[in-house]
Amino acid sequence: MTLILTASDLASLADMGTTIAAVERAFGDIARGTAHQPAPTSLHLPGSDSRFLPMTALADTQQLACIKLLADIPANRGAGLPTQRSTIMLSSQSTGETLAILDGRVPTRVRTAAASAVASKHLARPGSTTLGLVGAGALAVAHVEAMLAVFPIDAVVVWSRTSQTTETFRREIEGFGLDVTVAASVQQVVESADVLCTLTPSTEPVVHGRWFSEGLHINAVGSRPRPEHREIDSEGMARSRIFVDSMATAVEKSGDLIIPVREGRLGFDDVRAELGQVVAGTETGRTAEDDITLFNSVGIGLLDLAIGSVLYDKAIEQGLGLHVDLGR
Repeated sequence: MTLILTASDLASLADMGTTIAAVERAFGDIARGTAHQPAPTSLHLPGSDSRFLPMTALADTQQLACIKLLADIPANRGAGLPTQRSTIMLSSQSTGETLAILDGRVPTRVRTAAASAVASKHLARPGSTTLGLVGAGALAVAHVEAMLAVFPIDAVVVWSRTSQTTETFRREIEGFGLDVTVAASVQQVVESADVLCTLTPSTEPVVHGRWFSEGLHINAVGSRPRPEHREIDSEGMARSRIFVDSMATAVEKSGDLIIPVREGRLGFDDVRAELGQVVAGTETGRTAEDDITLFNSVGIGLLDLAIGSVLYDKAIEQGLGLHVDLGR
């Protein structure tokens, strides 16, 4: 039987602390060789701006295979529809049975924030207290929750293009008891932060390296997995110790990395390590208090597998979802 889990099912099941632990383990599994994480394929037709990305992974820890089909359709914005949609499928590694099909919205948002928390835990200065957010949507709310799980955050500085978005953000996080400042500019956010998260679907840089202070850690999260899109300018990348979720993915899909390499500002060999290698202890993350560290978060299928496994187990335990016999 296959368990079908809707977005509302998953919203009631998602737990940030459990997800952070699962994501941290998943990153380490890549470095330890107990998980297989290939680069995603981008499917598109000539003349179309739409992209379909099958994101796959295999893991011994969970004994699962996973595929998420991500549809990235920017034109949906004009029709008032989500520009990204996804569906996750989990299969038994031993029998091949399709165990679950999950709507991808909630798992993607939560595991993305969890990945930023894991990166910050291993790369940011211990005791960081001020979180900077460029972008104030649902992913920003998830990042506040994730960062509170790993740092004593007491202040948030946030910027968005619209005041309505920042006001909604403030209402969503008011229960955390944080000092929230709505910044007048992106520069103000960058210069105020100990940990900075960029969460915009920007195609051109919104964050500039000349604003970086010594000791800053950046999670570059928002850009679509396209080689021509980026949030961080070339100076910012060149000034940073760069870490990636997957090198094979980053060199194909990360405009934040590909564009400065194309410009000759840095080389792919300037990437210090994959985050999993830092988690596993085989590579060094931050080396000094004044290092500027940057996690280039493109998105990998193993994180969908990690959170999918957690959500599936919780759904079975709580009796949620719809069981369907796909073989009938």
